[in-house]
Amino acid sequence: MLNSLFTARNTKSYAILSDHELAALITIDDEAAFNEIYKRYWERLYVAARHRIDDAYEAEEIVQDIFCNLWRKRNTFELIKGFQYYFSVAVKFEVINRMAKKSRETRVKKEVFVLSSAIDESTSDQLDFNELQSQLALTIKILPEKCLLVFKLKHEEGYSQKQIAEELNIAEKTVEAHLSKARKTIRIRFGYLAEMAKSVLFL
Repeated sequence: MLNSLFTARNTKSYAILSDHELAALITIDDEAAFNEIYKRYWERLYVAARHRIDDAYEAEEIVQDIFCNLWRKRNTFELIKGFQYYFSVAVKFEVINRMAKKSRETRVKKEVFVLSSAIDESTSDQLDFNELQSQLALTIKILPEKCLLVFKLKHEEGYSQKQIAEELNIAEKTVEAHLSKARKTIRIRFGYLAEMAKSVLFL
């Protein structure tokens, strides 16, 4: 591997490198390696995004965002199964995230309303529901990437655990583990409000 990296960097023949070799190079800020990844996978990502979202412009935005995120975290990036798998998951996550974002404001307002109805008047007078709304969104956002993807599929897209497992090519037990982790995180962050949040987040 070291020999092929040395050869590529000196001959500029990055096309001969494997995904893992390119991934190793971007961790040391090699822009040419990143450009090779972009050239190698941009069209595949666009096709995948376009298949999932009926908007050519937004599909292009999704692909650009995925590559921008990859470059931003390049120094700590670690490729496990190859870019084909990594980008496949990234496209699914980004599409779901964008779809959820469009409906999040209305959904969160509804959740806050349900929460406010469950709290007695003396408590509701003291609560800042704008802050509650913000904390709910932030709590969900800090979930690990795969955990967040599973959570969104379950609670924002209405997928069953079996459907999630099939969509992400993982075991149903893994889906349940991610959902349990999400529930635990929300309960810890919300403390005594967690019990009231159950009726909203199906915890």
